[in-house]
Amino acid sequence: MNSQNDHLKENICFFIILIMIQPSDLNKFNLLNGLSEEQIENIIPLMIQEEYEPGVKIITEGKPNDKIYFITSGHVLVTIKDVVINNFSEGDAFGDMEVLDVMPATASINALSHIKVITISNKALRAIYNIDVRTFSLIVMNIARELSRRLRKMVEKIVSVTPIESTDFS
Repeated sequence: MNSQNDHLKENICFFIILIMIQPSDLNKFNLLNGLSEEQIENIIPLMIQEEYEPGVKIITEGKPNDKIYFITSGHVLVTIKDVVINNFSEGDAFGDMEVLDVMPATASINALSHIKVITISNKALRAIYNIDVRTFSLIVMNIARELSRRLRKMVEKIVSVTPIESTDFS
């Protein structure tokens, strides 16, 4: 039992802070582009602020994730099979892919510094759908745009490192 408690304490290295999130705190995030101040105010009650210490694995590759994390301060490292593929900092968001496709995380996200995030869960997104379909649609469209940008960057990196040989299709 003690081992189970230690494991639980180790994995729960974040704490929730109940503070007032201001709409201006959220204006910098691409995933919320196009939302009016009123729309942002309507979704704020569905958001939670969390903090993580350096070294904490926020998302584990291959494990479920049901939140989008909006970084308000700090830095994280993105790895796949222990290979660094990206890093994110204030103004970036992560976890969006798993929320959209409801599959296990394709990457691990590790806190490089003390990090503060504002999260919105999959359940909260469903609540937004029930409250205001237009707001929900804008958020989902922004997620798709952000994932498209990331895919484009990854393809550019892959092609610059490993040129694809042309094949004669005639």
